[in-house]
Amino acid sequence: MSDLPNCPQCNSEYTYADGIMYVCPECAHEWPQVAEDTSDNGNVKRDANGNELQDGDTVTVIKDLKVKGSSLVVKVGTKVKNIRLVDGDHDIDCKIDGIGPMKLKTEFVKKV
Repeated sequence: MSDLPNCPQCNSEYTYADGIMYVCPECAHEWPQVAEDTSDNGNVKRDANGNELQDGDTVTVIKDLKVKGSSLVVKVGTKVKNIRLVDGDHDIDCKIDGIGPMKLKTEFVKKV
């Protein structure tokens, strides 16, 4: 007895695993083996500790960060207030006192 699921399209029991996908040989339907989590649609941003971030939160920098194109450094423990979450490589738009507007990655901050 196979523990593979039946095809969701034609209900065939002859499905097989191919890499990270299941495949139905009867109707050629393919679907992922791992159920996709559609509850948050991938838009949830999390800090270094796994806490969910939202617009307007206050965060603290957990690592010294060099400012590209400058000799300035954002020191560990710097509080950043009123963040704005954006899509892209750097997830946070913010303004840091003494430095100005910046973009940060969520992996280098923790929620206060």
